[in-house]
Amino acid sequence: MLRTLFLLLCLAPPTALAATPVFDVHVHLRDGETSLREYRDKVHAAGLQLSGIGAMWFGGPPQARQGDLAKIRAGNDKVIALAAAHPDVLPIATVHPYDGDAALAELARVAAAGVKVLKIHAHTQGFDVADPRVEALARRAGELGITVLMDNATILPGDSEKLFNLVVRVPKTKFILAHIGGLNFRFWNILALARTADGFGFDNLYFDISATVLVVADSPVEEEFLWTLRNVGLDHVLLGSDYPQIGLDTTVEAFERLDLTTDEKAKIRSGNAMKLFGR
Repeated sequence: MLRTLFLLLCLAPPTALAATPVFDVHVHLRDGETSLREYRDKVHAAGLQLSGIGAMWFGGPPQARQGDLAKIRAGNDKVIALAAAHPDVLPIATVHPYDGDAALAELARVAAAGVKVLKIHAHTQGFDVADPRVEALARRAGELGITVLMDNATILPGDSEKLFNLVVRVPKTKFILAHIGGLNFRFWNILALARTADGFGFDNLYFDISATVLVVADSPVEEEFLWTLRNVGLDHVLLGSDYPQIGLDTTVEAFERLDLTTDEKAKIRSGNAMKLFGR
């Protein structure tokens, strides 16, 4: 009996041996269908199953700059069309906060098309998180039922501090902070103290651990990282790859080395994202 089971496991396809499916919340598909096909091929080759793909069309300094209204609109339309053809794709649009009323108009347009996530990136798009136009955009996103995904790799000075204050000022908008602060992840343990104050629940704040998980797994700071995840709330932690810079296979391999329980890993791999995005 045991020998038969062993043989069946050995002969099983890679997907049968994979753990809980993954909702990859951080995927750059710059060339539409071509990029999606390449991404899926790599995921399949790694023996992973997907429950969802958070897909954005832009990434890098040349794209989605202030004043590029036609390019931004076209890029948003491309990812909306991609999601319409592929039900597991969650379209992530963008605007530039400094485009003011034009950015707000585009936000309303993509919301009407079913977009539920907006990605803005202070470093590559060249804006200050503390600028009032960013707050106005984030506030409007919340009114439209859109979650705001922002970079938090601590590349820019005061990155986490400015994001903390933005989340406090706009409590009715849901935020996802990508990379959970990079190697400045320790900052986010402040949430454990902030929640002791009246009205500071931070239920609107989520983190994806893309990229950072590769550095901390099996490192001297892994225990601190896990302590941080528990302080921010394991129900508010998401898994992302930041493809094509980093593959999902590499991300999952590092993630699985973290000393988390099976149930905790299942939440982070897929459950939390499925709940957040209503899928």
